[in-house]
Amino acid sequence: MMTLRQFSAEPSTIPTITSWYLADLSKAQGKQELFTHQSPQKLKILREHALIESAISSNRIEGINVDQSRINTLILGKPLLKDRDEEEVRGYRDALRLIHKKTGGIPVSEETILKFHKLSRGQIWDAGKYKEKNIDIIQKYPDGRQRVRFETVPADQTPQAMSEMIELWSQGLRERWAHPFVLLAALNLDFLCIHPFRDGNGRVSRLLLLLTCYHSGLEVGRYISLERLIEQNKERYYETLEQSSQDWHEGKHDPWPYINYILSILKNAYREFEDRVDQLKSPRGAKTEQVEAAVKAFSETFTLYELERACMGVSRDMVRKVLRNLQKAGSVECLGRGPGAVWRKKGNTLKKG
Repeated sequence: MMTLRQFSAEPSTIPTITSWYLADLSKAQGKQELFTHQSPQKLKILREHALIESAISSNRIEGINVDQSRINTLILGKPLLKDRDEEEVRGYRDALRLIHKKTGGIPVSEETILKFHKLSRGQIWDAGKYKEKNIDIIQKYPDGRQRVRFETVPADQTPQAMSEMIELWSQGLRERWAHPFVLLAALNLDFLCIHPFRDGNGRVSRLLLLLTCYHSGLEVGRYISLERLIEQNKERYYETLEQSSQDWHEGKHDPWPYINYILSILKNAYREFEDRVDQLKSPRGAKTEQVEAAVKAFSETFTLYELERACMGVSRDMVRKVLRNLQKAGSVECLGRGPGAVWRKKGNTLKKG
């Protein structure tokens, strides 16, 4: 709540880069209705793909992985669950579906946040409950050393901090302390600094981000996975979170690195949304276009594993088939042998736009 307190205390001076992000997002929001009136079949493909990517990426950031061959069935079907990891991925999917179905009809409240946690944590004993013990954020190094990166709000103060955070969010929107897009990122930062749960805070923060985007009129998360974009920029996520959490307890922190990070994720999501709508010319061949779009998105080189991760919902055989066709067409070349080989784009045909 310390970031929202900052905005309530005095008018914020918005950095120049933030102003550019807000301008870009406002422009993208203005074109949103045009994109969402495209062919329902095109949008269905994007929605299903985003749902799969979001459920897998958000959990994978926390070290939870599931069998690649079961992803489609796990997210879009109703199979018997094999283990705890699948249970948590399925629960996150259920939370996503709830947000997408009710859009802005779900209030930003403590009750909602606890529900998100309960869904995303499955049947674990403290699902839907605030932490009972104090928890510090520990950074571990490869050589075995570790340090306390951040001291979170003590357990006995967590309910009060969460209540204040929600109240300040509502008050900030009513009184217009800052642009709503800035406030949603500030809320996300405060949630992560409070760290209200024993485990699962990152996943709930991303569900809260999606919900507040809907409340602010940003619906791109329905079609493009914000979680995947965060995963792809995970190092920057942790870097800006650490920068913005320093001196948070004293209210003397700099929230803008993290706020700008969130705004950049939203901007990139809209840019990708526009590109994908253009690329999905017809339902037939959509998976081919999906793989080609993923190849195009790589800067220059990539591996088969990276391509498969970028094309969740597309079978491995299909990914390899499209890759072979691109190779025959002279658009890509393989620089090694085996599944770990590096591939490189050639010429101008598939350069990143």
